[in-house]
Amino acid sequence: MKACWLTRWLPTFIRNRRRINMAERMARRYRKLFEVRILHHYWLDRGASVFDRITDQALKARLLQAYDVRRLLGIQPTGSTRVALAANQCLFEETALGFVVLLKGTTSLPADSVFEFVIVVRDSRFFDYSALTLRPQRIHEAYDRSEGVTCRYKENVPVVSNLSGATRGAGTGKLLFLSRRYRPLAPTEQVEALGLSGTALGQLTSDGPNARVQQLAADANDLPVYLHQGDVPAIIPPAGVVGVPERGVRLSDDVADDVFALISLTAVRPGDSAFSFVDAAGRAKSSPPIYQLRIRNRSTFWTYVNKTTGVVDSIESDALPLTHFGNAGQKQKPSERLVKVEKTGAVISRLVSEVHV
Repeated sequence: MKACWLTRWLPTFIRNRRRINMAERMARRYRKLFEVRILHHYWLDRGASVFDRITDQALKARLLQAYDVRRLLGIQPTGSTRVALAANQCLFEETALGFVVLLKGTTSLPADSVFEFVIVVRDSRFFDYSALTLRPQRIHEAYDRSEGVTCRYKENVPVVSNLSGATRGAGTGKLLFLSRRYRPLAPTEQVEALGLSGTALGQLTSDGPNARVQQLAADANDLPVYLHQGDVPAIIPPAGVVGVPERGVRLSDDVADDVFALISLTAVRPGDSAFSFVDAAGRAKSSPPIYQLRIRNRSTFWTYVNKTTGVVDSIESDALPLTHFGNAGQKQKPSERLVKVEKTGAVISRLVSEVHV
């Protein structure tokens, strides 16, 4: 009996011991260069309570423990970045919160080193519960006569970077967001646009002009910097090339058709060393940066419909956030799949979720 038990147990013990030894060797040979956390608030907010404002630390820990961005999004280095990582003795690994890049302990990087990462959507429901996903990401082709090639572009693709990211907090509590600082809301912005109204953070609940603005926080600094329309770069096409979208990215061997967003990270950010991921010698910092990309959950006007008569009983006066956990309203919450777009002509007047009660 003992020999039989030992025969069954020993291979498992050896495999686990090898994994532990490998992890220990990796820890000695490599140091974390940087980490990127991609947090989606549909899975982290609790009803109307934004994750960052939850005071129950045990609850926040449980929400993070249950969260796995790999179910929602795929993140991979571009082809050229994968080559650069290997050449510089770096390792890339996806994690439940995003991804990390490790650097071999004795290796140094040039200050202008740039690593780029492509985000693609894995969850078919992502566009139902994510804000700012109504704008189409269509692909355009434009012929460049001077080069004799057809250029391809994808509109409304955000590009976030540690060279332009914004911060919240200070000292050891300083958070590094890859999204840009919010700009004031323009009258021509479209529904779900995020931006400043004075010092407040607002979100449009209809298209402009004369769009309705819902205040999310009296002080924008009280909330994270969410991925927003200002993160989509302007496209400057080659001279003489027409038919190019106003904002988005150019597609290439590095950036495939299914791209949702791009992350671009440069070793040194001049003027703000907190965003740099190497020290003055080009080596991994003793306290590597943790960059954050936050995706805001969609808010809709919850409309309660009598399931027997089909008559509307009531409509919430403000748009309420859709969340997986908790309930932002006083009644049954809607499914994230049941979002309707109400329009007046081509202008979106509001986003509605019907709740049959």
